[in-house]
This record gives sequence, structure tokens and C-alpha cells, in this order.
Amino acid sequence: MIEAAIAARMQNLGTETAFEVLARAKALEAQGRRIIHMEIGEPDFDTPAHIRRAAADALEQGFTHYGPSGGMPETRAAIADYIAGTRGIPCSPGEVVVTPGGKPIMYYGIIATVNPGDEVIYPNPGFPIYESVINFMGGVPVPLPLREENDFRLDPDEFERLLTPRTKLVILNSPANPTGGVLTREDVRRIASLVRGREIVVLSDEIYSRIIYEGEAWSIASEPGLKDQTIILDGFSKTYAMTGWRLGYGVMPVPLAERITRLITNSVSCTATFVQLAGKAALEGPQESVEAMVAEFKRRRDYIVDGLNAIAGVTCKNPAGAFYVFPNVKSFGRSTKEVADHLLNDAGVAALAGTSFGSYGEGYLRLSYATSLANIEEGLRRIERSLARL
Repeated sequence: MIEAAIAARMQNLGTETAFEVLARAKALEAQGRRIIHMEIGEPDFDTPAHIRRAAADALEQGFTHYGPSGGMPETRAAIADYIAGTRGIPCSPGEVVVTPGGKPIMYYGIIATVNPGDEVIYPNPGFPIYESVINFMGGVPVPLPLREENDFRLDPDEFERLLTPRTKLVILNSPANPTGGVLTREDVRRIASLVRGREIVVLSDEIYSRIIYEGEAWSIASEPGLKDQTIILDGFSKTYAMTGWRLGYGVMPVPLAERITRLITNSVSCTATFVQLAGKAALEGPQESVEAMVAEFKRRRDYIVDGLNAIAGVTCKNPAGAFYVFPNVKSFGRSTKEVADHLLNDAGVAALAGTSFGSYGEGYLRLSYATSLANIEEGLRRIERSLARL
């Protein structure tokens, strides 16, 4: 009976495979297996102490009630100052919308801008929620391939060919999940020149903007004339190891911010006030913990890339940002899902098939190195032995 009552549009809503693989890995652990977790994109560091103290102080001071749907004024002001300083653009609190995690900005941003039949250009391989919500809203997904031979950066010429009069939204992600690719300033300028002045919104997913090892993270919102066409997505989960706090934000033109605030009112009401004050402390407090975390990620990146390239049949590019590697396993002649399943069941290493991030991910795996160096070392040993048995 209940199956017949479910709306047809729910068929169009996808999922995030990382959590499915995590559940399978946890089931194996419950059977006594020791699993090396390289499937989840979550820093293995604790939230810095001064941020935790700010939340505890806020709770003691009674910040346990509803707040404004768009975010507390002091938190929005702190975010506006941070964006102005890091992106080099003017930013007012009215352009900031605070959400419970960064993912709602994707969801609300697509809902607020895409009508049925509108085309949305998005990276592939890319974060799976992009395509999921495009389909859910009746939009037309237009994948923009990210290819290994281009260091998993988009090709601006290919991007230009995909633009049509029906293009309504363009999604960018740099540094990128799952590849770790980073757009150059020239890439960003070319994209800006192609969308400037057109009735196109750019959703710029910059959640990994502080986790970068080579080059710089360039925001398209910083390009002349593009701020009024851009939604910046950012948050606290990755930079400050605050995944479980669920705190993110979007920066966008005021008319769009007002409409997305209305979506928040109609769905989750607001973001927890004591969590917002912890986020304010994160932005305004010491940043040494971020620098130390990124330095450790770089050490792990160098180790895992060298280790993967030493395994027969595997090649791996050196990612410039985020905390993922995207090794090529095409030489084994199996589908990527088969390889990932084999590694979990045979080696006890939880990895994600590249196809979890789109069709252009076939032939690749995503491994997160947001885990200890000891786990990475053991994971590489297991992967090498297991692939030899494939």
C-alpha cells in the first residue's frame, strides 16, 4: 500500500555511495573483520579546542532556541568578512545564508534556479548529489568530463561547446571531489568570459578551498561581473574538521538569498544557534590547526600517491587539493565496481568505485587519505596483495 503512495519524482532522487559502502564495511566489522576505511570524505582530526569551547559557552549562555532562518546576524557578518578577505570581493551579511551543512546550498540552489527542461552543466566525475538533484527537479543533466590527461580539470573549449540557450546553471567544484583536481586562474577566467552577462547562474562549490597543496583556489565570484551570477558554497566541515556539526553557508545575490531563506523556513526552520557561534569562533580564531591539518594531508598525499604508483597495474595522478586520490585501475580489465567490491571483501579496504561519481569515473577508484598514515600504509599493503589475486 505505502509503495503506491510514494510520489513518482522520488524515483529520480539518487544517493551517495560512500554511505552505502560505509554500511557494508561496518557490517563486515561486526563480523570481526578489520576494515581500512578509505571511503568517507571526513577529516580524522578533532574539531579544534577553541571551537568546541565556543559551542559549550554558547550552550551555557542559553543559545538553545530558534534563530533567524537565514542565520544569526553575527555569524552572517563573520562569514561576509571572511569571504571579502579570502575572495577579494565586497560581501554583506544580507548575501549570506547559513545552513545545516554545505549540502543544502546545493539542494536549495538547484531548487531555486532550475525549472523542468533547463540544462545544468556539472562536473563528471563529480559529487553525486549534483546530478541527483538536477534529475529530481526535472532539469537536464549535461555532464562536463574531467579527464586524467588534463589533470582532472575541465576543458574550457569543451565547456563552451556544451553551452546552449537552455543552459540555466553551471556547477564548478575546485578543489574537486573525487579527483582532487584544481582549476587554474586561466580556466576560471575563460569560464567567466563564456557565462558573463548571460542568464546563467554559477554554483561554485568551494568547500575544499583551504585544502590545497599546489597553486591557489580561484573563485569565479572574484572575476569582474561574476559575483552577481554566482552562488559560493562553502562551510566548516572540511576546513575545521566539523563534519558532524552540520554547518555550511552560501553567498549569493540578495534576491536569491531571500528566496533560499524562504526554503529554509519551509524545511528546517534554521541552523542550530550554538553551532553557528562555534562557526563564528572558527573563522575569527586562530588558524594554526587548519595549517597543521593541511600539512599532514600533504604528507599523506605524497605517501599514498607514491605507494599506488608502485603497485603493478595502477597509476595515480598527484592531486593538487582536497584529500582524495583517483587512481587508474583500467589495466585489470574489470569494471571499477568489481574492483572496489573485491578490495572490500578480499582485502578489507573500503574504497569507492569511480562510477559512484558519474560515468566518466569508470576505470578509477576514489580513496580518501583522511585517515592515519599507519592506516594508509596497511591499506596499500592490502591493496597490492589483493589486486595480484584479481
